[in-house]
Amino acid sequence: MTAQPSTIRLAHVDDHEAMRVGFGAIVAREPDLELVASGSAVDEVLPVAPEVDLVVLDLRLGDGSTPEANVRRLIEAGARVLGFSAAEDPVSVRQASIAGALGIVRKTEPVDVLLESLRAAARGEPIATVDWAAALDGDPRLADVGLSPKETRILELYASGEKSVTVAARTGLSEKTVAEYVRRIRIKYARVGRPAPSRIDLYKRAVEDGVVDGLPGGGGEEGESG
Repeated sequence: MTAQPSTIRLAHVDDHEAMRVGFGAIVAREPDLELVASGSAVDEVLPVAPEVDLVVLDLRLGDGSTPEANVRRLIEAGARVLGFSAAEDPVSVRQASIAGALGIVRKTEPVDVLLESLRAAARGEPIATVDWAAALDGDPRLADVGLSPKETRILELYASGEKSVTVAARTGLSEKTVAEYVRRIRIKYARVGRPAPSRIDLYKRAVEDGVVDGLPGGGGEEGESG
């Protein structure tokens, strides 16, 4: 008997009713997606945040809240967050990324692109779109980490999904030394307000700084620590 795929549980925040209705209709057609909660403000979906696989968040809400604050609240409640935007807004994208959003999708994208992004983000994969990369590239705060050439090379390999043993072999270092470099890299990112506790977070930081190309599904597996 073939195992049934698990259902991806979603929540959606948008202050335009038509967008909520349209998003709900798109999700309802997909057998592996379920819209658990929908609201015009973060407060309306916050109670279910720990129970869903992904919160799709309009970055420009009309309640005076900021993208950074909204993303942080949802992440602190236990949710993954994907930004959703109707227009080019680099400031909002930068705020959302710094707070920990997995990426940004334009509301004008084709439905199949949106669905692919929802499924990838629900798995914890970063969504590195052109809008996201361009907005981050224009943020001077993202250039202040101060990685050495060796740290940059190790970040490039490790964040791309290489195992520590492979990174060690390609850099002529021991696995223990690679782990120490990764620890230092994480400390440096944390010091400038860009924490990277997981491999996926390191992948995001590497994309932000141009160390690796932003490709959907990048970052490797979460299983290996170091």
